[in-house]
Amino acid sequence: MTAETIVSIDPSTGAEVEEVATATTREELEEVCRSAAEEFAELAQRDRAFRGELLRDLADAMEDRRADIVSLGVRETGLTRPRLEGELTRTVYQARVFADVVDEGGYLEATIDHAGDTPMGPAPDLRRLLVPTGPVAVFGASNFPLAFSVPGGDTMSALAAGCPVVVKAHDSHPALSVLVHGILSAAAGAAGAPAGTIGLVHGREAGARLVQHPAISAVGFTGSLDGGRALMRLIEQRPTPIPFFGELASLNPVIVTQAAAAARGEAFAAGLVTSLTGSGGQLCTKPGLVLVPHGPAGDALVDAAGAQPAAALLNARIRDGYEGTSAELRCVPGLRVVAEGEKPAGDGFAVAPRLLTMQARDLARAQIGECFGPTTIVARYTEAELVDVITGLPGSLTATIHSEPGEDVNVVVPALLPKAGRLLFDGFPTGVSVSWAQHHGGPWPATNTQHTSVGPTSIRRFLRPVTWQSAPAEVLPRELQDTYTSIPRRVDGRLIVPASTDQEGTR
Repeated sequence: MTAETIVSIDPSTGAEVEEVATATTREELEEVCRSAAEEFAELAQRDRAFRGELLRDLADAMEDRRADIVSLGVRETGLTRPRLEGELTRTVYQARVFADVVDEGGYLEATIDHAGDTPMGPAPDLRRLLVPTGPVAVFGASNFPLAFSVPGGDTMSALAAGCPVVVKAHDSHPALSVLVHGILSAAAGAAGAPAGTIGLVHGREAGARLVQHPAISAVGFTGSLDGGRALMRLIEQRPTPIPFFGELASLNPVIVTQAAAAARGEAFAAGLVTSLTGSGGQLCTKPGLVLVPHGPAGDALVDAAGAQPAAALLNARIRDGYEGTSAELRCVPGLRVVAEGEKPAGDGFAVAPRLLTMQARDLARAQIGECFGPTTIVARYTEAELVDVITGLPGSLTATIHSEPGEDVNVVVPALLPKAGRLLFDGFPTGVSVSWAQHHGGPWPATNTQHTSVGPTSIRRFLRPVTWQSAPAEVLPRELQDTYTSIPRRVDGRLIVPASTDQEGTR
């Protein structure tokens, strides 16, 4: 049987540009996973100083090849150069952030309870630490060819934890995946990392086999709800189930109060259009539902959000899904189109942006979900029904409130809190900062996990706790030995933070 050819396509024309690779065979997948499993013990035993420097070397290698990475990304994804420049900056930055996380060491949650008497009676010496889980499968995302793909946050957080990574390249940007994987692999090798530290596979069948391979200890996935469910079903068939950390579908509701609509409806409409159409509406945090009050101020706000130019999507499957969902929405009773962009020309994957409207009270019956692409629904509400409408919404990554100073939103906030992982006020949800306080996750179907996939605490996904009881000092990890004081630790119930984290053993 001839192996499937992996082809790079120009989304602006729909034309095949080059053959990049062949789909990974069963034998090749076995070799990649075997290598990751064999090298896991060595990578996990390397000290934190090595992993920190490895992450900085990976960041430097990407920065050194910035021009090549961005140029290929523009050609292969149709995303703008400024967008990809910014995404690469973010990707390099988050690799360096994880290096700092590893240096600081607090992520290990090192805890020591010395033997002694307790209200329960005598207790043994107990020492707890988070340790890496093992090789991690990472599925590249279509809409973030860098930040959520081969060099993205899932990869860097897993490497920071001490886990080798096997990335399933996304077929929207296979050439970019191969380029970046080569850059990272060369840098990792030069840094002295084991050969199986970063692997790459291609093809849907390889992805299915990857999540079922016994060497894989966890899966990081960013993609569609259907794709995530399919992978979860495969994982359930494993003799030993493993964690699946999926970011899947998000409506990201935005609520505009009556006062905000009256005071700055036109400015809000301009910001909404920017957030809605950025990157062709192919952002997981795109506002897919906007709750606007009935009345003249709400009417003027909707009128101000006019038709927009055609937007190029990443691949034919996303384009077809967008048009299919748009057709389904047109069949929803009471829903109508209030603005539609220009019809796309040519053979590429461009689509027309659309602004739709309906009554908010009909949302639950219509079961509105995410439409991936430049479409949003403006649902008109009355004050009396707003809380009930919010209560009926699905879980999302974000929820946003636009209100005026002094306006009471203490009824709306508690209704939104169970619905989202990030609450925004007077802003727009697109754009996710990489920081300690960030949470990029949310209730189902936004994700199937309570962990974040962005920011330093995302490392927690690829770690598991182990307790050493009455262990001799020579078998303890260095971070649990009494004489080691270079990282934050909780000792006998008291949190002890070193005066400086820039000590021997951390840098």
